[in-house]
This record gives sequence, structure tokens and C-alpha cells, in this order.
Amino acid sequence: MTLVKVLDYIRIFVDILLVWMVLYYTLKNLRKNVKMVLLFKGIIFILALKVVSYVFSLTTIDYLLNYVLEWGILALIVIFQPEIRNVLEQLGRSQLLGRHKVLTVDEREKVVYEIVTAMDAMRKTRTGALIVIERDQSLNDYIEKSKKIYADISSELLVTIFFPNNPLHDGGVIIQGDRITSARAVFPTSDSSKINKRLGTRHRAAVGISEISDCIALVVSEETGRLSCAIGGELQYNLSSDELKILLLNELKPKHNMLIDEDDDEELKIEEADTSEKEN
Repeated sequence: MTLVKVLDYIRIFVDILLVWMVLYYTLKNLRKNVKMVLLFKGIIFILALKVVSYVFSLTTIDYLLNYVLEWGILALIVIFQPEIRNVLEQLGRSQLLGRHKVLTVDEREKVVYEIVTAMDAMRKTRTGALIVIERDQSLNDYIEKSKKIYADISSELLVTIFFPNNPLHDGGVIIQGDRITSARAVFPTSDSSKINKRLGTRHRAAVGISEISDCIALVVSEETGRLSCAIGGELQYNLSSDELKILLLNELKPKHNMLIDEDDDEELKIEEADTSEKEN
């Protein structure tokens, strides 16, 4: 094998690798954007209908679909410009090496304990709160426009931030790893029809930011004191403290340490059960 052929093989390999990376990160970010997923499903449906009309010689349908495909791309770019821009922004915000800090079992347990303790305390006093936990996709765009804190996470600090007379209580708190990064963050609100109309701005902001990123958005209702969690554009409403704790432990689990963490989580559940028995 000559050197020229080796270089050709390397060139082909690099070419395929780059195409694979583009497709992978595009589909990865597309999957986490609810609106773009619906758009993608619509495109697949139209293409499937086109194939069916061609195979079965459905002249009228085929004629109409030709016009749809001819002008549809331009129409989609115009109509769905905000969603397409969000996907491109997500590609820019994505961290190629994953989460900026992979929490150990003890760190994850502490973060979840502090957050749940704070939310439970605010639930009892009906203090409104919005807490957003960053995962693989960076939230730096929102951090830059908010009030920087960069403090170790603690339930006392979270409760203090959302105290009604505190100038930082408006907006949301962003958590990166085991640190509170910023407060007074403003997030886009969702216009999804699935959200109950009785729910306020905090819940819509939680769903909105979860639609365009892979974060975990937590809400304490100021009116009812109920706890909610938004992930991937889906809102889980009226959670108990225990349900919220289990959900966070699972969602914050490092993806590449799943097998190791399962054993650690079993030990954690046993310790939690022993603690509950002692308290009872």
C-alpha cells in the first residue's frame, strides 16, 4: 500500500467522521427541542406521503406535494426561524466534553439535599421560586444577563435569595455543578397549550427553558406552595419532596457512570430508609 492510498483512506475517514459528528450533534440537540421535533415529524410525514403517492400513482396528491416540497423549505425557514435559530444556538452552547463538572455520589447527594430542603421550606411558606440546574448544554447566555453569585450551594442561601424582600428574588437561580452561579436570571416563557392556564409565569418560564435546553427547571408555586419540575418541555406538577429527591438523583446521574452509580444509589436508598425509620 502506497503512501498516497494511506492518505486517501485517512482523508475519507476524517470526512466521514466530520459528517457523523455534525449529524450526531444536530440530532442530539434536535431531540431536546420540542418544537423542532414536531417540525421534524411533519417533514418525515410529508416525505413518506410523497413516496406513497409515487408508488401508487396518486396523481393529485403527488402534484400538490411537488409544490409543497418546492416552496416548503423556504416557508419553513420563514415560519420556524426562531426554532431554527434556537437549535443553532444550542449547537454553539453544547459542551463537547459533556457537563462542565461530573458530580460524585456524595456531591450529587449534597446538591439534591440542599435543593430539596430549600424547596420544602419555601413550600411551607409559599415563597415563589424558580431554580434551573444546568446539565450538558450551557446556560451561559442567561448567566451573562443575570446577577453573578458563584457560591457553594446551600438551602439557607437559596431560601434567602427568594425571600420576598430580597432584591434578587425576581427571576430564577442557575446552578452549575455544586455551585449557585447566578440569580435574577430571565428565561423565555413557553406558549405550549399543554400548560394549565392557571399556572403563572414561573411555570411557563420553567417549561420554556426546558424546551430549548436539557436543563432541569424546578418551581415552587407562590399561590399554592406546590413543587413542580420541567424537563424536556414536560411539566411534572404537584410533586412531593421525596418524589422530587428521587427524580433529581436520577436525572443528575452521570451518563457514563450508570453501572457504577446504580450500586452507589442502592446504598444511598438504604441509608435514606434507615434515616426515615429513625425519624419515625
